[in-house]
Amino acid sequence: MYIIDLNYIVPLEELDAHMTEHVKYLHRYYKQNKFVTSGRKVPRTGGIILALADSKEEVEQIISEDPFFIHKLAEFNITEFLTSQMHPQLKPLLGKS
Repeated sequence: MYIIDLNYIVPLEELDAHMTEHVKYLHRYYKQNKFVTSGRKVPRTGGIILALADSKEEVEQIISEDPFFIHKLAEFNITEFLTSQMHPQLKPLLGKS
């Protein structure tokens, strides 16, 4: 699993102009079971996405399609981690028995 950590680098007004396309992007990867959850940081300085992927390169490819990346609205940091414990209802989603 990967944590995609976004840090906004433009004013929120500029970011919000691309929010509809960003949400469409998120929905596309939810449908593909690549994204587990996502949301804004508090305070609103960026966002977090939990992603399922086979490699960091796959995550980088997915990020390259994000309007926030395309329009240079945010910086992206990727952290890989191994899921060792989780809520039981997440196990089927993550392919764990």
